[in-house]
Amino acid sequence: MNSPTIPLGACALVVGAGSGLSAALARRLTGQGMKVALAARRPENLQALCEETGAVAFECDAADAGQVAQLFEAVELALGAPEVVVYNASARARGALIDLEPDAVARTLAVSAFGGFLVAQQAARSMLARSRGAILFTGASASLKGYAGSAPFAMGKFALRGLAQSLARELGPQGIHVAHVVIDGVIRPAGAADVSGSADAMLDPDAIAANYLHLLQQPRSAWTWEIELRPWVERF
Repeated sequence: MNSPTIPLGACALVVGAGSGLSAALARRLTGQGMKVALAARRPENLQALCEETGAVAFECDAADAGQVAQLFEAVELALGAPEVVVYNASARARGALIDLEPDAVARTLAVSAFGGFLVAQQAARSMLARSRGAILFTGASASLKGYAGSAPFAMGKFALRGLAQSLARELGPQGIHVAHVVIDGVIRPAGAADVSGSADAMLDPDAIAANYLHLLQQPRSAWTWEIELRPWVERF
């Protein structure tokens, strides 16, 4: 890759893998010659993607500190220490404030924010020893604005953005690029038609993945800690 910090053939780990953005990331990263690890609570659902891309799937609940530590040990043993880590996991609890179940809210916060901390902590411990690497966080419209009936998701995404901003300032001077990507719009599901009739009214997951790749290729003298991606139908 044309990057001052990420070597060719490096390992990339995507946590919170599925069939949408993370699948597009797997294709982009393997296309750049990287060895890709995909982590999910149900890795069996990733079999087809792994066969297509050559990625390797691992089981992990991102909100469990022990499982996250084991994930990094397993990935390093199988593919090498991750030079790129993408945190793509999130959870939602919807409903009016007075109707929300506390356990569901706690789970939303654990996956959307605390898991990001756990994954970033393990990634940084490895990357600091090499003075290089990249940690990318997937945000949402809710990273910047809360919506009625979606308070837990906003809480989690606001927290994740704060984590990313703090880590960018802490780890950037030590050679680790930390960036947060605000996905401000609906990501087009694989094979789905755009109901608006416009080809660009929803975010193309491959186009989003291309922007993640751009972050990895930025020269260190001009790193960004955050980008916002939105289709034209979304209001600022």
